[in-house]
Amino acid sequence: MPNRVIRTARLVLTPVSFRDLPELTRLKGDPRAFAQMLGGVRSPVQVAEELADDIVFWGSYGAGIFAVREQGLFQGIAGLHRRPDGRGPGLRFAVWPEARGRGVAREAAGAALRYALDAGVARVVAVAREDNFGSRMVLGGIGMTVFGAFVRDGMRMLVYETVQRSRPVDAGRLAVG
Repeated sequence: MPNRVIRTARLVLTPVSFRDLPELTRLKGDPRAFAQMLGGVRSPVQVAEELADDIVFWGSYGAGIFAVREQGLFQGIAGLHRRPDGRGPGLRFAVWPEARGRGVAREAAGAALRYALDAGVARVVAVAREDNFGSRMVLGGIGMTVFGAFVRDGMRMLVYETVQRSRPVDAGRLAVG
């Protein structure tokens, strides 16, 4: 099994587990952190159900949602989840307001995206409200590009994607038959 822990310059990302449930419940229950997410603020029961889904997703894709910590302190989440609209594996990230403006979301989302692509996920999408400039800056900053839009609840939503590029074949390793 590959190492599922990501270490960046200042962050440690670990796959979410039931040990993270109290921190996830606080994050997802706080409108400052989760009001703009699809489905909005979550109840404790919803958080537990999503966590179970996230753990199953890890088993299906070999990638998923990570708990993000800086100097041992929970700062938020970043990684892939199953989008309910059928658009494919979706990149999701949310950090405490206190962690914003320092590049934590970008560093975590970028690391989680690279992990997913290295794990073989061929295409990752992300959706952000057009007026959510913070999320849009993160998504563009990690190399995701806008490829579509739709309207949900009167709000224009932008759809970003990253597609795994096939790695070039080393011609010296090809066998001629």
